[in-house]
Amino acid sequence: MTMLKTLLITGCAGFIGSSLVEKIVDDYQIIGVDEFNDYYNPLWKEENVKNFLNHPHFKLYRTDIRDYQILEEIFRQNKIDKIIHLAARAGVRPSLKDPLLYEEVNVKGTLNLLELSRKNQIKHFIFASSSSVYGNQNKVPFSETDPTDQPISPYAATKKAGELFCRLYNENYQIKMTCLRFFTVYGPKGRPDMAPYLFTKAILNGEEIQKFGDGQTQRDYTYIDDIIEGINKVIEKEFDFEIFNLGNNNPVSLNDFIKNLEEITGKQMQIKQMPIPAGDVVKTYADIAKAKKLLGWQPQTNFKTGLEKFVAWYKNNRLLNMSS
Repeated sequence: MTMLKTLLITGCAGFIGSSLVEKIVDDYQIIGVDEFNDYYNPLWKEENVKNFLNHPHFKLYRTDIRDYQILEEIFRQNKIDKIIHLAARAGVRPSLKDPLLYEEVNVKGTLNLLELSRKNQIKHFIFASSSSVYGNQNKVPFSETDPTDQPISPYAATKKAGELFCRLYNENYQIKMTCLRFFTVYGPKGRPDMAPYLFTKAILNGEEIQKFGDGQTQRDYTYIDDIIEGINKVIEKEFDFEIFNLGNNNPVSLNDFIKNLEEITGKQMQIKQMPIPAGDVVKTYADIAKAKKLLGWQPQTNFKTGLEKFVAWYKNNRLLNMSS
């Protein structure tokens, strides 16, 4: 019988992490790490993992990636083949309020895992980066070779730092590294601080929503299933060092987003006009030629279809939940 590879997945109870585990838990031994913090309702994270807590391929450690000693013990107890590092403090705007926390989790936490990878001869490390590293580029779409030395939020700076440390550990210790720049991931189980969730909640509950700017800002919304497919392809393709954009390659303006949501729900959005906050980029737009060529990856879900799926999930899982 073939021995299954063992993957350490950090942030396994979050939106992307739990969606990934759900997809691949039958094919790998999975060591899941998550601290179940209160950035949003921890009970939803419990809900995210409950279906595989008793799966024979899944083992959960409730711990913080800042805790080097506990991580060291996890590496000692398990023979890990690959690491998929998804855990992070997310969100551009909150990072402006608490940059020290973002540095601790996103930089120190990542460095802890890289250092333990070095000590334990881990051969392959996959790092979740972000489209925010591009900052406000004039050139679109954003390509992996574009400069990324002008981030405009602490969150973006921590993701850029993570990429740099990945390169350093690849150069010095020959750990195979893949950095994935995710572009505005949305879908079922999506984070409640992001526009698809906030706007869906508001329109279904008849609440007012804040609209930042004139509605011309654009995001390259990428459906969760497409992101998971991209990660899955990278798990089995070991590059020496590569960075990939995983985006939908089709930016959607805020005005079009609202129009689509109104069509899907049959309701009118109540809007309060607000200025664009500091740290927000004007546009994200992924050039995905490299992912197509080297990974054979192509997004399959257009924005309206993905939003319809999200709204249906929200109605079934959050609408009757008073703590939503």
